Amino acid sequence: MKPSLLASLLLSAAVAQAQTAPVKTKTKTEVAGTTVKTKTTAPAKPAAAPKPAPAPSAEKVEAKANALTDNMRQGLNLTPAQTEKVRQINLTSVRNVETARLQYRADVRKLNAVVDDIGQSRLAMLKDVLAPDQFAKYQRKREEKMGVPNATGSQGNAAPGLPSRDE
Repeated sequence: MKPSLLASLLLSAAVAQAQTAPVKTKTKTEVAGTTVKTKTTAPAKPAAAPKPAPAPSAEKVEAKANALTDNMRQGLNLTPAQTEKVRQINLTSVRNVETARLQYRADVRKLNAVVDDIGQSRLAMLKDVLAPDQFAKYQRKREEKMGVPNATGSQGNAAPGLPSRDE
């Protein structure tokens, strides 16, 4: 009987090791008219290392950042020094957005939150680089493109939540 008890303990320990959660095993055997109860606990298997965040294509990121920078250079009359700083800001922002798109493909809410954070940080950096009149022009164009309502709606009515001209 002793070899079968030892074999069952080894087998239960091997099974417990193969699982990921801690496993408690109870065995009850009868040896020479006496009941023997044993309890074994096996530690959990260490979790697999998380996958590294997928990296976006460098060419795609650079192409988007350069197109964005060229558009801003023409629209805002940037100096060469400003153009280079804006290019670096755009490169970082586009890379972060593309990485977030790959990383949070399944979680749209999380993706939107991350993209909003990246956009806010990009705006803050651009504000430091652009002259006040350039930044104001950039903001106007950005709001037009994104459809952000201004003080008067498209039909002359105040946008909801904004004061009208009469107030």
